[in-house]
Amino acid sequence: MNRSYSVTTIVLLLALLVATVAQARSYDDVVASGYLKVAVYDNYPPYSFMQQGEPRGVDVEIAKALAAGLGVRLELSWMIPDESLDDDLRNYIWKGPVLEREADATMLKRPVADVMMRVPYDREFAYKVDPDGRVMNELVHFFGPYQREQWVLGYHTERMDPFENLAVFQYDRVGVEIDSLPDLYLSGAFRGSLRENVVHFNRFSEAFDAMIDGQVSAVMGQRAEVEWGMRLSSKVASLSVPLPNLYKPRWDIGMAVRENYRQLAYALGDTVERLVLEGDMAALFDRYGLVFEAPDYYLQAGQRQ
Repeated sequence: MNRSYSVTTIVLLLALLVATVAQARSYDDVVASGYLKVAVYDNYPPYSFMQQGEPRGVDVEIAKALAAGLGVRLELSWMIPDESLDDDLRNYIWKGPVLEREADATMLKRPVADVMMRVPYDREFAYKVDPDGRVMNELVHFFGPYQREQWVLGYHTERMDPFENLAVFQYDRVGVEIDSLPDLYLSGAFRGSLRENVVHFNRFSEAFDAMIDGQVSAVMGQRAEVEWGMRLSSKVASLSVPLPNLYKPRWDIGMAVRENYRQLAYALGDTVERLVLEGDMAALFDRYGLVFEAPDYYLQAGQRQ
C-alpha cells in the first residue's frame, strides 16, 4: 500500500517537473529571468552547428542578436528533428515532450524554448488543417522573416558544363538528402526518368562530399547549404534552373513563439527588422560566405520609412 502510494507520488512529481520545465514564457518572464532560450537545429550547417566546441552558424548569430536586443543572455536549445516540422513546433514551442517518452533521458534535455528559428514564414503553412479541418499549428505564432531561401543545384565544373534544365540528369548522377523534397521531386520528375541517377545520402553534407569525391556530378539542396559547401572546393559552382511543378521553389524563413506570447514576438521582430534594414544581416551572411536575400516584407518596411 505504502509502496503503491510512493510510486504514484513519484509519477505525479515527475509529471509536475516536466510541466514546469516544458513552459514557454512571456516577454516579462524572459526579461525578468535574464535569459532567452532559442531553439536551433542540431548539426545543421551553415545555420547552426558546433565548431571547436563553440556554437556557430547564421541562426546562432541571429539568436545572439535577439538576446542582446532584450538585454539578456542567450541559452540555446539544440533541436533533434522529429518526423515533421509540425512535430518540431509541438516539441519545442507549445507542448514539449509527453510523459510517456520521458523514459528517454534525452527528452529532459530539450524543454520548450521561448522562440524557434528556421520555420516557414508562410500563411498557407500557418493555417493548414488536418483531415478533420482543425488548424494544426493554432498554438503557434509565426513572425520575423529573416531570409529568403530557394532550391538550387551545385555541380562539379570538371564533370559537367553549366546546364539549363534537369534533363541532364538522365545521364549524370545527382546527390540528395534522403526523404528530402529534392529527393521526392527529382525521383518523380519527367515521369520518373531521372530516378536511376538520383543517389541518396543521410545528410546533404554527405552528398556534397560525394560530389567532390566523384561519386556524383551534382547535388540539389538549399542555396545556403550549397554555398556553404562550395568553400570546400573551387571546382564547385551553383546555379538555379527551372523546377517545373515544384511547390514553392523559393520561400521565406522566419521564427515562431507560442501563440499567446505576441509581445515577445514583437520585440524580437523589431531586432530582426533592424538587422535587415541596417545591413547587419547581409554582413552576417557574407561572413559565412553566403548570399543574403531579404524577404519582401522588409522591402515594404524600407519603403514605409
